[in-house]
Amino acid sequence: MGENALQDRAVGCLLGAAVGDALGGATEGWGPADIRERWGGWVEGVVPPYHPDWRTARPLAPYHKGDGHVTDDTLMTHLLVDVYCEKRDHLTAYDVAERLVPRMIGDPVWIPELESRALPLQRVFLAEKYMALRLHWAHADPREAGVGNAVNCGAAMYAAPIGVVNAVDPRGAYAEAVDVAGAHQSSYGREAAAVLAAAVAAAMAPGASVESVLDAVMALAKDGTRAAVEAVCAAAAGVGHWADAIASGVLRDAVRPFDTVADTYRDQGLGARRPSRIHSIEELPIALGMLVIAKGDWEQTVFGAVNYGRDADSIASMGGAIAGALGGRAAVPEGLAAEVAAASRIDLVAPGLRLAGVTEEIRRADAELRDRSDAAFRTLTAGGS
Repeated sequence: MGENALQDRAVGCLLGAAVGDALGGATEGWGPADIRERWGGWVEGVVPPYHPDWRTARPLAPYHKGDGHVTDDTLMTHLLVDVYCEKRDHLTAYDVAERLVPRMIGDPVWIPELESRALPLQRVFLAEKYMALRLHWAHADPREAGVGNAVNCGAAMYAAPIGVVNAVDPRGAYAEAVDVAGAHQSSYGREAAAVLAAAVAAAMAPGASVESVLDAVMALAKDGTRAAVEAVCAAAAGVGHWADAIASGVLRDAVRPFDTVADTYRDQGLGARRPSRIHSIEELPIALGMLVIAKGDWEQTVFGAVNYGRDADSIASMGGAIAGALGGRAAVPEGLAAEVAAASRIDLVAPGLRLAGVTEEIRRADAELRDRSDAAFRTLTAGGS
């Protein structure tokens, strides 16, 4: 029996995110000029690490980026799928504290970049370590644990499963992600997670398009995130190919007023990653901008993100998740997906199928609850004038 549309799009979303993550991992932290010089042109497939001596080269050591290895974006995404499959219901910030963080600090997994089994906590970035600190050791209120963290894309990078569970319901995805992400992020980092989840939910709809995804995003996004997405997508609308956008710098120019990270990516000023209503993370608007330029095509969206550089793994993962949800499993080239799965030693299809199965269960329970609620409400209005 073949996959239904939900399974196809769920696999497309999570597979698309993971392959994008792996491709972008090689170019993460570098600029377009660095990328072209290192690999002799644009990156259009799996490539070796930027530094051949990755074991000792700073600032990457000891992580083996490149060579098809997924990063912490995919590790965290798959952990969130595990949490959904354990609870078999919608998630809240309390589930991050009670189910996700214990997995991060207690359950070893294969980590491709370390070429060993280790705790996810040993691989994640500082903002994710802060989440574990706040929730496990400091016993913070889960709904407020993200306050004080560096504001970044940490929660958005693994929010795609929330969009799948709330497929065709961007408002539901947004609301659930706002709650879940509160355990990890605040301000525009939390907002980005909610908007990414909403974009995936919109992309899962039958007949969805880039335009319908952007309509859902613009109906829900707030403050600097909304303004940044609007500016970047407006700039992207006039570009025919991602290479032209990168060469001209038009997307970076559009996002720069909203981004707190310097043009020299590793130079962090005093204003970087602080809460703000007028700023945005860079990754989500750029991912959407590449989606616009690519007209929803997975390959073009992802390779645009990969060659943009900077936080390329997260940009490519976000763009890959949305494009994968739009196009389904077939949107991701089979050979490329197989190469990344083999290199990373991770099944990249099973998480999507598992999530689709639990999504059907969750949504059946939602429908039953709604039916009972509607019946009760009708008794309130019966006999009225």
